[in-house]
Amino acid sequence: MGQRAEVGARGFTLLELLATLMVLALALAVVGPAVGRTSATLRTRAEVARFAALLRHTREQAIVTQRSHAFVVDAIAHRITIQAGDEVRETRTLPEDLGVEAEPPPALTVRFEPQGTSSGGLFRLTSGTIHYRVTIDGLTGRVRTARQ
Repeated sequence: MGQRAEVGARGFTLLELLATLMVLALALAVVGPAVGRTSATLRTRAEVARFAALLRHTREQAIVTQRSHAFVVDAIAHRITIQAGDEVRETRTLPEDLGVEAEPPPALTVRFEPQGTSSGGLFRLTSGTIHYRVTIDGLTGRVRTARQ
């Protein structure tokens, strides 16, 4: 003889499964955009850290080699060039979505001297709605970043 289903067998009804899937879909709809914003924030933070690290590297090279070095930003070409005198020591490309402005605008070049001093400067880095400020102290050459 065939087997019969037991009366009172446990399981989920179709209605219960649909309700659970609806709750999960709603949770993903709420959390999804937040995760996207977080990854954009992390990506921008990493680019700002890289920018600041290159400034610090330029200062260190000026001290170690006992030669003046310049950190030159070409905002239109999205490029950073590190120079020792007329010699180009290093070139890096910036992401297309990272905007760089200097205050004042001619300050797109920061000079670092062998004693550790600099010409100072202030850069505003922007990616979408995320804004950072990178400052270079003229007396000490210290580089600081802050989110705005």
